[in-house]
Amino acid sequence: MSKYLIDKFLFTVDRDPDLVERYREDPRGTVTWWEAERANSILNCHSGEASTWLKFEDDEREALAAHDYVKLFELGAHPFLTLTLFIAMFERDYDEPLGFQLAYAARLAHFDLPYPDIAT
Repeated sequence: MSKYLIDKFLFTVDRDPDLVERYREDPRGTVTWWEAERANSILNCHSGEASTWLKFEDDEREALAAHDYVKLFELGAHPFLTLTLFIAMFERDYDEPLGFQLAYAARLAHFDLPYPDIAT
């Protein structure tokens, strides 16, 4: 499991408004691009070199590509990073304030303590 890399994806995309829009419109393409082009630089690999020791697992990649924040929570992605990015992408689709946050909470309501481990 590569929770650290998932959290880095969520963090770096959320900090760049262009990437937020790109991820909203083309999630699968953005995940593929980010993993191929950005992940290794974030891991401090030299240019021209690439590390395969830390990459997304198939279920992680699919959860990111499907905007499946319930699965990301289950996999141990940091819930604050997930929530803030998904608010940036989908809050505008709701008519009422906090509409997305309420939908997010409802979709995660079936989880009980202890919540999935978010340690990286």
